Amino acid sequence: MAKEVGYGVLGLGVGKSHVNSALKAKGCKFVAICDANEAVLNKVGDEYGIDPRNRYTSFAEMLKREDIDIVSICTPSGMHGDLTIQALRAGKHVLTEKPLEITLDRIDMMNRVAREENRFLGCIFQNRLSPGNRFIKQTLESGRLGRLITGNFHVKWYRTDEYYGKNGGWRGTWAMDGGGAMMNQSVHTVDLMQWLMGPVKSVFAKAGTFNHNIETEDTAVAVVTFENGAIGTLIGTTCAYPGLEVSVQIHGSTGSIYAKNANIELFKVADDDEERSEEARVLEQFGGKKKEQPSGAADPASIPKTGHAGQIQDMIDAVIEGRPPMIQGEEGRPAVEIILALYESAKTGKEVFLPLQS
Repeated sequence: MAKEVGYGVLGLGVGKSHVNSALKAKGCKFVAICDANEAVLNKVGDEYGIDPRNRYTSFAEMLKREDIDIVSICTPSGMHGDLTIQALRAGKHVLTEKPLEITLDRIDMMNRVAREENRFLGCIFQNRLSPGNRFIKQTLESGRLGRLITGNFHVKWYRTDEYYGKNGGWRGTWAMDGGGAMMNQSVHTVDLMQWLMGPVKSVFAKAGTFNHNIETEDTAVAVVTFENGAIGTLIGTTCAYPGLEVSVQIHGSTGSIYAKNANIELFKVADDDEERSEEARVLEQFGGKKKEQPSGAADPASIPKTGHAGQIQDMIDAVIEGRPPMIQGEEGRPAVEIILALYESAKTGKEVFLPLQS
């Protein structure tokens, strides 16, 4: 019989999608769930038919289970580091929700412990798995857009004050969220930006709190300079009523690509022609002409979970095959560093260069 990997999930907010995906994954034996809120624990447990004996309010108790190989960490962001290290020290592989953590020191510690314990640490960045985004990545790597000139990455979402007040009000706090519209809602797009455009050289930003009663920013705008010489803009907001799109626009010396919510809306390359008609084929395959894809623009519950399922299946396969997951813990660092540079620039009014000084 093929090996089955034991799976557990901590934190049943966004972690509910991890439960759903792990239960459906091949090669997975779903073992246990954990949440400090017993009402939430039992609601999710009942929904998915999880034996009450496999429901925990104590993470330490769940980690004693020898039949758990992988744990998904889905708690507030500022708790990821300590809980991930606890799981790694208990001999578990770990898949951590975004951001990996909210400080670079904690991220470095998490990756160091993973190496010490010889365990895999993965980070959720499911936008990299979108077919449209993967096609953009392949096109850029092929060189068909020529020399990269500009890249515009904009997250124009909307959140209510009620959203920020839920679950103890940890969102929009420095201690638990590590920031606001950038660190929470836009971190996926910041990762996408550096994954597509390459490493960031510097950031010059403005940020503020315009429409919410929170500690952190609900809107930030930055000019980004990349190491390859390209420049770009980065916008993240939770004030764009009623919740608009995530847009990506990339221009090179021989081509341009526009995407909205990972659906490609424009594909123009200099080496296309009427006979090849590649643009039409790209828009047919990766465009949004069929049915508008759901997004988290106005409702976090509407964020597509297909990427989560792909990463969870990959994590399971990685443990079975003895190879690293597709998105390792080290890859959770650049997006956080860029966002921290943005915050420093907004605070000081100066251009901030990477790498950041510790």
